[in-house]
Amino acid sequence: MTDDITAPTPVPATSSSPADAYAGDPAVRAEWDTRYADRQQLWSGEPNGALVAEVAGLAPGRVLDVGCGEGADAVWLARAGWEVTALDVSGVALKRAAGHARDAGVTVRWTHAALTEAALPPASFDLVSAQYPALQRTPDAAAERALLDAVAPGGVLLLVHHAGMESRSADDSGFDPADYVWPSMVAALLDEDWEVQVDEERPRVAPDGGAGAHHTDDVVLRARRLR
Repeated sequence: MTDDITAPTPVPATSSSPADAYAGDPAVRAEWDTRYADRQQLWSGEPNGALVAEVAGLAPGRVLDVGCGEGADAVWLARAGWEVTALDVSGVALKRAAGHARDAGVTVRWTHAALTEAALPPASFDLVSAQYPALQRTPDAAAERALLDAVAPGGVLLLVHHAGMESRSADDSGFDPADYVWPSMVAALLDEDWEVQVDEERPRVAPDGGAGAHHTDDVVLRARRLR
């Protein structure tokens, strides 16, 4: 079993760690490292309900887990037979995720990078899963295009977010929805090369405990790349 944590260009597990080369904004990494370090466990430790529901019936292949956090989705996918690449900006989160993978006896390739800086092989994943990702919005739609570009022909993009967040106003904590990518922005980029299979709001299958457990509804976008 290997639980390597890599820079954007994979390196052997024995020579890499969450402290190795990170590709992305150092301020974003520091922010998320602080969030994780402030709590022994930030999330519930259970796979996201929308992921479990939407992956049912898919043949396991290569999957990219975007914003993998402490690794619950990545471990669940690996147990289900998927070949998992999981990335996150937080080295603290990736260390925890790697520990969970070791405990579960599964193989996951961990990548310490922002999505837009990860230098992922294009069109190479049968499933790209982004569950409640905090993707920074840019004028050139770099994050949205990175999600789409990673999906192989015949593969599926699954993007899930909290319903109602996109329309919220900026608050005193510094959170401004206008700074982030939402499913509607990705859906707007889908052309004739894509088949939209699901684009809806639905009640959330919420795990007990963990940050974000108070959200009750999801926006689910699932699209298959035709060519």
